[in-house]
Amino acid sequence: MSRLAATWVAVMGVALGGCAAGVDLAQEKESLLRADREWAALASEGKDYERIASYWGDDAVIIPAGAPIVRGKAQIREFVRSSFAIPGFHIEWRSDDAWLSRDGTLGYATGRSRITFPGPDGKPMTIANRGVSVWQRDAKGDWKCVVDIWNADH
Repeated sequence: MSRLAATWVAVMGVALGGCAAGVDLAQEKESLLRADREWAALASEGKDYERIASYWGDDAVIIPAGAPIVRGKAQIREFVRSSFAIPGFHIEWRSDDAWLSRDGTLGYATGRSRITFPGPDGKPMTIANRGVSVWQRDAKGDWKCVVDIWNADH
């Protein structure tokens, strides 16, 4: 490749925002949303808290509405286990859309959820939430949630 051609390729790479060669962002977005749908289905079943917790990265942070921040895989496992141990607890969510970094290794999804649990009177109550989850590709190429935050959807 001539020096002029190499320079032009480098300039175009910068102009395009450093897009990684060969990254199909539409395919990566679908991959992230597929991981999110699989995770949501597992959580809705509420049977395997270890598998549910596996969708978070090792250093992930959960920032639940009105509750203390949960940091790291050990705390996340306990948070998930104790949530599903609550009689009547149920969670469901659906992400509306996702956005990816130009290199396809980092993304975030927005969506809505519903969490049901016993209210102060012992009767089931359901809270509607909105949230954001930040996802990152791990060393194996799997999408892992690294930040999970939600609040009440008023």
